[in-house]
Amino acid sequence: MNSGSIEIQLFWQEPVTGEQREPRLRAPIAFGREFARMPAEHRGQPVTRMVLNHDQVSRFHALIEWERDQLVATDQGSVNGIYVNGQRQTQAILNSGDLLQIGPYVISLSFAVPTTPSPPPQVPSRNSTIQFNPNTNLPDPTLPPQQPVTPVSSNFPPPVFQQQQISVQALHATGLPVEEIDYLAVGAGLGSFVWIDLLRISGVPVDKIIALGIDKEPYARYKLLCQNSQIPLHERLRSNSDSCPDNIWGWPSYALREAWHDFTKGRLNNSVRHLWQVFAEPTLIETYTPRSGNVFDSIDREAKRIGWDTMYRFGRVLAIRKTDDGRYCLAYSRGRGNHAFFVCRYLHLATGYPALQFLPHLQVYREKYKDFKSVVNAYEEHNHVYEQLERQGGRILIQGRGIVASRILQRVYEVRQKNPNISVLHLMRSPKPEGNKYGSSQRSVKHHIELQPFNWPKACWGGELREMLEKSTPDVRKELISNKVWGGTTTADRLDWQRITDNGIAEGWYKIQFAVVTRVEQDSRQHIITYIQDKDFGEIQLPAVDFIIDATGLDAKVKESPLLKDLVEHYNLPLNPMQRLAVANNFELVEMRNNKAKMYAGGTITFGGPYAAVDSFLGLQYAALCAVDSLAVARAPKLHRLDPVSSFRQWLKWVFNQSP
Repeated sequence: MNSGSIEIQLFWQEPVTGEQREPRLRAPIAFGREFARMPAEHRGQPVTRMVLNHDQVSRFHALIEWERDQLVATDQGSVNGIYVNGQRQTQAILNSGDLLQIGPYVISLSFAVPTTPSPPPQVPSRNSTIQFNPNTNLPDPTLPPQQPVTPVSSNFPPPVFQQQQISVQALHATGLPVEEIDYLAVGAGLGSFVWIDLLRISGVPVDKIIALGIDKEPYARYKLLCQNSQIPLHERLRSNSDSCPDNIWGWPSYALREAWHDFTKGRLNNSVRHLWQVFAEPTLIETYTPRSGNVFDSIDREAKRIGWDTMYRFGRVLAIRKTDDGRYCLAYSRGRGNHAFFVCRYLHLATGYPALQFLPHLQVYREKYKDFKSVVNAYEEHNHVYEQLERQGGRILIQGRGIVASRILQRVYEVRQKNPNISVLHLMRSPKPEGNKYGSSQRSVKHHIELQPFNWPKACWGGELREMLEKSTPDVRKELISNKVWGGTTTADRLDWQRITDNGIAEGWYKIQFAVVTRVEQDSRQHIITYIQDKDFGEIQLPAVDFIIDATGLDAKVKESPLLKDLVEHYNLPLNPMQRLAVANNFELVEMRNNKAKMYAGGTITFGGPYAAVDSFLGLQYAALCAVDSLAVARAPKLHRLDPVSSFRQWLKWVFNQSP
């Protein structure tokens, strides 16, 4: 079969709208900003012209074509160039699974033969997760559970990685690139960003730091999950006013910045309201929370200020090992067949969530019917659900009762304003007549949903509950953060959400039912039938629905991350009672200490340790502060502990947007 019969499956997200594009085309393919400037024909073959409407894209930017049975991408003299797997290229051979970047568009490619399409990989029903594709960093329901990436038979990492300590000389002997650096952050997400931000503020220069990850923007995955779970840029996050990932000092806070912005635009009422919210929350008025778009813009500003682009490297870390000279070695991939090593002395892990939680009965349904459109996870892209409901109306079933379920319900309510022929069944496992109690405090409950401004009591961030958790044993920590004490599924105490449920129940289009699902099937009309267990009547059938949305959350257990699973098993590292990495109070993985080399972790992979709110902006900053303080005590190179004078000086540099 010749190359001309092979179709190329492209996938990317529009950088502004977040819309997913999935064209399946034959080469040659032209990319550019202006349709008329791209050739209609190339070497006697018609050209498919793809318009990428962004000012970073040239009028005719790039061409993909077959040359000697190899797919080749060629830059057409563009201003910003093309990048293949993170490396700028003038011309490059493309393989299935590669990433082609044109301006802000990151396009994944895979090959398909139209006459014999391959079925998507089976998803074992016993693993109720949806993995993130390691090449695109997007949720991919067709991926099987990932396995550790360092079996003895693999070509990379090399067999030397089976040892406990690796000779740096042996790395050089492989002939692959080996780079050395003092500070390295694995993940390059928000956890990495706040750690590196603090390093830069503490005096470490950019040439001593590397951030290694898939996405260049540190908030890329977080932004994707927000948008998929129906939090667009104008909507507000569940975060405090002074939890500023761009500003370790927390002042001016997001509320003050937004108030000043509205004041300069003449919106005085809004300006005063933001300040009143911070002063009177949560007793007299709803708690202030920042708009997601404002948060991302502020991170962009700080990333530019600290030189993030200079420190960032594209790559997927496959394995981490100790070296025989008291450092760490990372084996990483820069693309298909393009591997390299980093050797560093101070390592920070903040890999985030490796997978989405997915209810087992829904995964069994998708495996059986290959239906990935009607049954979705709230963190997957699923705008088609709301588009169809707006056009045709229908019935939707929501599982889960946290903040994501509330946001999904708000989105459905907005669609109902255009098409009222929509109803919602909210399925919960059990009633929640009263909220969790701790001491004299108790959460309020409405319609069996616990209400709380943030996902943890505020004292967990910096008050007495934080101190208590730090001093507790692992088993006591597990009890305190359990679903029956401090933890549990809650949603924000927002009056607009409460009005939606009140109106929905009163008008009859929103209903709550308590049940345990036994199975989900598809009838002859392709409607979805849910069966539940009733204590009196046994298994009964619920009314047919058009869509089911699983809003039960994310999964950060170590076993779901091939990298972390390999590290834990290779060095027999302890896990905490929540099956996450066991860290000290300064967030160090003590068992991985290698002479003077230290390894730290941050974010959700440390949940169950000394800090409850690890998966929050302020929690990431607190973990980073503890880690950097520890490095300062250890006299890490170029790092100076902040004192009142140096901290104030650095704050002034932040105010005037000067490099640290």
